[in-house]
Amino acid sequence: MLFSRLTHWSIYCIITLMKFVDEATIYVTAGRGGDGCVSFRREKFVPRGGPDGGDGGDGGSIHLMGKKELHTLIDLKIKPHYKAERGMHGQGKNRHGKTGKDVYIYVPTGTIVRDNGQTIGEVMQNGETLILARGGKGGRGNAHFASSTRQSPRHAEKGLEGEDRTLVLELKLISDIGLIGLPNAGKSTLLSALTNARPKIGDYPFTTLSPNLGVLKGRDRRIVIADMPGIIAGAHVGKGLGLTFLRHIERTRTIVFVIDIAVPDPLQHYQQLVDEFSHYSTNLVKKPRIVVFNKIDLLDTEQTYDLSEPTFYVSAVTGEGIDALAEYLRV
Repeated sequence: MLFSRLTHWSIYCIITLMKFVDEATIYVTAGRGGDGCVSFRREKFVPRGGPDGGDGGDGGSIHLMGKKELHTLIDLKIKPHYKAERGMHGQGKNRHGKTGKDVYIYVPTGTIVRDNGQTIGEVMQNGETLILARGGKGGRGNAHFASSTRQSPRHAEKGLEGEDRTLVLELKLISDIGLIGLPNAGKSTLLSALTNARPKIGDYPFTTLSPNLGVLKGRDRRIVIADMPGIIAGAHVGKGLGLTFLRHIERTRTIVFVIDIAVPDPLQHYQQLVDEFSHYSTNLVKKPRIVVFNKIDLLDTEQTYDLSEPTFYVSAVTGEGIDALAEYLRV
């Protein structure tokens, strides 16, 4: 009873606090087309006017549109039903019915749409659109059916029903930079040090159960950074949270490996991440990559490694090395 009285805003806040939403089921119904009209001219001194029934308007369609400011499908969880306007009926004097208004559903870029398990499309760019349900065609009025042998047609077409579909939307997160590492590598703390994000941070594995997003202010743009849940051995075959978030990493433009430099063998952690990527997808291995060795504040002596990728040594807790890393990421 209490839950039923919650406002949409209250529900929004509750779900926001619960988790990042990357999948939603929506129900879309396009508008029905308006009926054509049966009408005949009735004017003074024109006793036998011809047919002048107008056409019905087309029903409104439902579109998906990518919006770069969005990063979650939470709005679709709160409002899963969408219905477009129907077209208006035709009228006499060849007046056509008004077309129903289209409905636009705004989603983050990187959203994929499936119908009965089959991918029907995706929106990858800001402003890109995908039609989800087409409005029904309006029926033709009787003016269309006049001919030399049928001068007074007394029938018109009915408008057609719009498409009605149940669709599953999945967000393959698109971020500029993805922070990747084993559990407890300090990714969430690093995200907090680089951006305005305040993710949950704990001293136990899998603090991050869903991607956290933060924004680093660049020189002329906003740089979205995603902190991904920890990758463990066997992630590419579904162990831990592997498959769920490896698909998000596929849509990350630049990968940052975050390695705990205080563990006995940091390079073994680095190699484990490389191996998981190579087993999952060759595309992941080819992405631009940066290596960040975190927790240098826990070392008694300075330690460096010779890697082929750009390499940084930082302490997300004390802030040491963070400015240099942030400046590099802004380029």
